[in-house]
Amino acid sequence: MQIHKVAVIGSGVMGSTIAAHLANAGIPSLLLDIVPSKLSAKEEAAGLTLEDRKVRNSIAETNKSKLIKMNPAPLLVPEFAERIEVGNLSDDLGRLSEVDWVIEVVVERLDIKVDLFKKIAANVRPGTIVSSNTSGISLKSMVEGLPESFTQYFLGTHFFNPPRYMKLLEIISGPNTDPGVVTFLCEFGERVLGKGVVMAKDTPNFIANRIGAIASPVILKEMLRTGLTVEEVDALTGPVMGRPKSASFRTIDLVGLDTFIHSNNNVAEGVPAEKDNFVLPEFIHTMLKNGWLGDKTKQGFYKKSKGPKGKVIEVLDIQSMTYGPQKNVKFASLEKAKQAKGLPEKLRTLVSGDDIGSEFAWNVLKASLLYAATIVEDIADDITGIDEAMRWGYNWEMGPFELWDALGVKAMADRIIAEGGTIPPLVEDLLAKGLKSFYQKTENGQTAYYNAGTYLEKTVSPYAFSFKQAHKAGKVIMGNDGASLIDLGDGVACLEFHSPNNSIGEDIVTMIHKSLEEVEENYLGMVIGNQGKNFCVGANLMLILLEAEEENWDQIDLMIRALQNETMALKYAKKPVVAAPFGMTLGGGAEICLHSHAIQASSETYMGLVEMGVGLIPGGGGTKEMAVRAMEGVLPGIQVAPDYFFAKRFEAIAMAQVSMSAEKARQLGFLRDHDRYSMNPEHIIMDAKARVIDLARNFRPNLPTNVKIAGPGVRGTLELALYGMRQGNYISDYDRYLGNKLAYAMTGGDRPAGMLVDEQYLLDLEREAFMSLLGEAKTQDRIRHMLAKGKPLRN
Repeated sequence: MQIHKVAVIGSGVMGSTIAAHLANAGIPSLLLDIVPSKLSAKEEAAGLTLEDRKVRNSIAETNKSKLIKMNPAPLLVPEFAERIEVGNLSDDLGRLSEVDWVIEVVVERLDIKVDLFKKIAANVRPGTIVSSNTSGISLKSMVEGLPESFTQYFLGTHFFNPPRYMKLLEIISGPNTDPGVVTFLCEFGERVLGKGVVMAKDTPNFIANRIGAIASPVILKEMLRTGLTVEEVDALTGPVMGRPKSASFRTIDLVGLDTFIHSNNNVAEGVPAEKDNFVLPEFIHTMLKNGWLGDKTKQGFYKKSKGPKGKVIEVLDIQSMTYGPQKNVKFASLEKAKQAKGLPEKLRTLVSGDDIGSEFAWNVLKASLLYAATIVEDIADDITGIDEAMRWGYNWEMGPFELWDALGVKAMADRIIAEGGTIPPLVEDLLAKGLKSFYQKTENGQTAYYNAGTYLEKTVSPYAFSFKQAHKAGKVIMGNDGASLIDLGDGVACLEFHSPNNSIGEDIVTMIHKSLEEVEENYLGMVIGNQGKNFCVGANLMLILLEAEEENWDQIDLMIRALQNETMALKYAKKPVVAAPFGMTLGGGAEICLHSHAIQASSETYMGLVEMGVGLIPGGGGTKEMAVRAMEGVLPGIQVAPDYFFAKRFEAIAMAQVSMSAEKARQLGFLRDHDRYSMNPEHIIMDAKARVIDLARNFRPNLPTNVKIAGPGVRGTLELALYGMRQGNYISDYDRYLGNKLAYAMTGGDRPAGMLVDEQYLLDLEREAFMSLLGEAKTQDRIRHMLAKGKPLRN
């Protein structure tokens, strides 16, 4: 089986953003929707009729065009929208024979879906995979009466919104699905689409929305019982409970009150025995009647408006049904929990207090964990599917059974029994065997989970790698406090950063040097990567500021020289070096990537040379490397660089531009044509390892060469642009001063256009500019502001 082209039927928010994510993965799609029943005013004015193709495709076309304006952006770059072709269900059903996979994403009504699948079955080629993105309607009921040749390729593929950013993909076998189709699509979802795939059973709301559905009614009931406010509930059910910052009510506003009610009612109607658990309070129905649906209507539990001083956010008082200012939340249990280290300790502290906030938190957690333990066999193959679904689909830090372990299974059970509650059979069985947790570590350090009276080792993806496991398994070749060199196997080593925030300091610079020596002697090549929150946020700004305030200029100069020497050592290493960036890859982190032989990035890589934001220019070789790359576009025999090549890279540094995807990083000049990215961030280390092995087969180290400089003419063009921006009040005087310094360093100083220089000459210009700017009071003010506020100062 292979998937080269997909049809997405239904172009609403979910359908169009699934098509966008397919485009991100390099897969073209045909996006279909219904033909409109009447002309728009604009179409009438243009003299169009309902028979015009433009009108007949207008619903899909309009929804496709919205992808460019959506925030967060569903496309890695806007140009990927070109991979989506639009059509309509009346004229283009025959084109389903062109595709390898059809995804249905129409309205959640069984009758509409049944009729649609009959039409799809009549038009697809034999062997075409067909799936429904339903969030909980029975798959069996959708395709009853359709031939086995169709139903054996039919299944559920439930993407979570927004598809680009939400990791979870629930795959649900239909009544007749060929196991080979399931296996193929699980692999495709993980490898090509970058998803965390969980197998779910054909039950209402499947896994994540089933567990998630019970949480909100419980929260609402406890809220009314305790008299807590909207902001108090959100404070108690956010990060302190291991949940996203959006907590409970901000999340409902985000997904939409109507969607929340639909999901809630779906379980209530699909599982009659649980119907009483999903009765919603009257004020929810009042909000629906009033059209207070959340972000889509700019008011829900929170109301957003513009005031004299900018955006104003008010909160709903559910007693008076009026909006008012947000109030500070104070519970002793909450404050103590915030001070605790690690989520398990935070949770234990939160639920063991003696105030109403602690009581609320305990009752909410208790209900969700009891529910999960009661229905696990009905909705999932095992407990890992439930925990992964909640982590990947709801951004919980821990899934329900991980939370049982964090709170202590026996301690929880004893407290529930003491309160007159009942323990689910699964928990009783675990405790009856004298066991203490749902998860435990095996002798080889792998994770095992409780299942049917025993522990089974959790399956690990062959494409994933764990640094934590590598450390435990003794795979560390050498290391210090800032970084370690890890043996990845097959002759490949990996330089792993693990300094605070992965910022570059002396430890990392030292390890680059030592690692290259070790790899050049004993290994095929080296990956540079880690599994921190971000790849690398740049140099240690605090250290640089402290040295500058002490006027230790010689020490700073040595630091910058050392970093430049090591980035150049990466570029001219005798064995291939592949960088594996992800997340924030800024400043020095970007410079390390720029000097590697190749980059295997995560698709979600936010790369930029952002030093201008703190009043500096890139000093670790980034300024030099972008200048060299700009001049690579100059044809032999031509002295001066075309302004476009230089302006593009100059602007990327001068405006401190950060790519919002790996593909955008390519457009900004940080990735080259031969650089690649992986859709699944958990795969980048192994993908980078494979790239090292591939490069090593016929590797030829880079040879130092002289490069042309752009010269004063190009610098003058850049300085004129900066002058125009200052005159237009787009930048400050100091921004212009910084830009001129950057232009001088990038274009080769005062030497003539086209003159050949070695890279060290450009590095010296870069370092001199960096040092001179660091001595400026306004630059030091910018650094202090960034360290204190986390955002740039425009002084």
